[in-house]
Amino acid sequence: MRVFIYLALLLAVTVYALRRGDRDARITALACVCATAATAIVLSPLIVRSENVETGVAAIDVAVLIVFVAVALQSARFWPLWVSGLQLTTTLAHVIKLIEPGLLNVAYGAAMRFWSYPILLILAIGTYRAGLRTQHNTHSA
Repeated sequence: MRVFIYLALLLAVTVYALRRGDRDARITALACVCATAATAIVLSPLIVRSENVETGVAAIDVAVLIVFVAVALQSARFWPLWVSGLQLTTTLAHVIKLIEPGLLNVAYGAAMRFWSYPILLILAIGTYRAGLRTQHNTHSA
């Protein structure tokens, strides 16, 4: 059930960002979709998931972090910094599992997934606020 909730949220926020968002929102949304699809492909079977570092997922998380940081560095908005910070937290979960292999599988699994929800929420809010700025600028001109 959790997967369907996440996919529904991802779809809704992505469609919203693609229709109403600025360049930052569109890039961020597409990165989230690509990362979700790629993760589904490389994720270990459930029976062994989170026992070791998910190297494929870690590589995807690092790639997404690079995209988010690139967006944040060129953006005039603050929300991409939050998204980058949350993605850094997700990425560090892999480092912690590498350093401490005894890390509970549940904790590692949760750390890999948890921050996706706030990232999508921040993306939706950033898209909404970009729309407000656009409306304000259109009416001011």
